Amino acid sequence: MTAVDSLLASARSTLDRADPERAAALQADGALIVDIRPHANRVAEGEIPGSVVIERIHLEWRLAPDSEWRLPGVTADTVAVVVCNEGYSSSLAAADLQRLGLPGATDLTGGFRAWAAAGQPVRPGGSPAVP
Repeated sequence: MTAVDSLLASARSTLDRADPERAAALQADGALIVDIRPHANRVAEGEIPGSVVIERIHLEWRLAPDSEWRLPGVTADTVAVVVCNEGYSSSLAAADLQRLGLPGATDLTGGFRAWAAAGQPVRPGGSPAVP
């Protein structure tokens, strides 16, 4: 096993990962869907309706419950489903959020591409990231 495979396995061991159907149900129950994909991917493939776009470099500051730069309403009780292209970097990001005090952080198994392939709704992409 490579070092990155080990890192990914460790991150995923703390997550209750959501498939597209469960992610949609979590969103319907008030979970935050957080899209960390690059702008070019969002433009080319679309976005999950109702998701918030936070670039990966800002993620921890915008979602850590004790960060002065967190999004309004984010608390330690917030459920957040992190979405990347295929579900790899989102696993690492969600584990980071858990370590920062957001135990309800997880990610979307298979990423945005699994969401779209499962027939879940997609809107045209290109939304600006949360500053």
